[in-house]
Formats: sequence, structure tokens, C-alpha cells
Amino acid sequence: MDGNGRFAESIGRSRLYGHRAGHTAVLRTVRHCAKMGLRSLTLYAFSSENWQRPESEIQALMQLFLRAIKRNRRLFNRHGIRFRVIGDTSAFPRPLHDAIDELTQETQTNQGLQLNIAANYGGKWDITQAVKQLATQVENQTLSPQTITEKDIATHLELADQAPVDLLIRTGGEQRISNFLLWQCAYAELYFTPIYWPVFDDAALDDAIADFTHRTRRFGGL
Repeated sequence: MDGNGRFAESIGRSRLYGHRAGHTAVLRTVRHCAKMGLRSLTLYAFSSENWQRPESEIQALMQLFLRAIKRNRRLFNRHGIRFRVIGDTSAFPRPLHDAIDELTQETQTNQGLQLNIAANYGGKWDITQAVKQLATQVENQTLSPQTITEKDIATHLELADQAPVDLLIRTGGEQRISNFLLWQCAYAELYFTPIYWPVFDDAALDDAIADFTHRTRRFGGL
């Protein structure tokens, strides 16, 4: 979800305005994905590197995230959406941390779209925390280092219970994945668009998915 700040600057508004417009785009995209019957959607809301931004912007983002959770409970339940946050939520303010837990519990039995919000998340962090869990098992002599497989690592990653990423969409014109789901995106198809996230609408999403459906995926084979 890249381009909130640049979108706002392009129309002479504040970065906070851009983030609020980005929240509107999130709701629009979630609704559209739910209606299409997609099984899983992961949105990169706040990376582990975003703490380097100005404190005022970070605080505004935390408040926006909290309000979004409180205001959209009915939306998630109406569309049968399961909500989850992946990342180190321990660093968040207590009210936000508690609101995340409450909505996660409230929607866990919903049968529709699985919505994952990556917040204080980084792909390197994800792999590191998985390796630490395996190292603890080795230390406790419940796991032999020689027997560790890729599956063992994958089992301890965020989203371990979900399929690998099929399509990664990056808005805002940048052409990199910026530490996002590094393991899970090993064979993902990449789609880059110059459209800023706040104006990435249903038609833009449909274009990305149409492009994906015309690609040939070999996964290293012929």
C-alpha cells in the first residue's frame, strides 16, 4: 500500500490526509476482494522500518489504525472476514494492542476472506523469529539441527497456516518488495503499478488480477 504521502503531496494536502485516504482504499479493496471470493489478502500497513518516520506521523498512524479497527467491526462480520495482524504487535500502544486481539477473536470463526494486516512487520524479522524458535528446540534437545528442513522453518513463520503468496501488487511506482513476506513470496508473481494506493480502485485491482491470470507459472520447472 505505497504512495499515501506522495498522493497527498501531489494535491497539496498533508501526509495525514494521504493516510486517511489510504484507509478508505483499504476498505474499498477489502470489500472487492471479499465479493470476488478471494481466500486471502495481506496488506502491508506498517513495516518494522517505518519507526524511523517522524514521531508525529507514527502517532497519527497508530490512532488511525485504532479507529479503523473500532469502526469496521460490523463490516468484517457482515462480509464474513477473518481479521489478523502479523508482526510484532508488542510494540504498539496498549489500546491498539487490545483492540487487535479483540477483533481477531471476534472474527476467528468467520468463513470468508482472510484479511492479514502486516504491521510492525518485516520479512527478515519473520524469518529470524522462526529460526529463534527452532534454535530453542535444538537447545532443549527436542530437535536435531541435521534434520531441519524448509518445512520446519515455514511452520514457524507468520501465515504458516496459509498458502504461499500468488500475486504481490506494489502501488506507487516503486519496483521492489521492501522486506515484505520474503519467504512466502519466493514464487509470487510481481505486479508494479504507478497508481498511488489511495486511488488504487476496483478497476485497477481487476487489471492486476487479469494480468496475473495470463502468466505462466513454472515454479522452477518447464
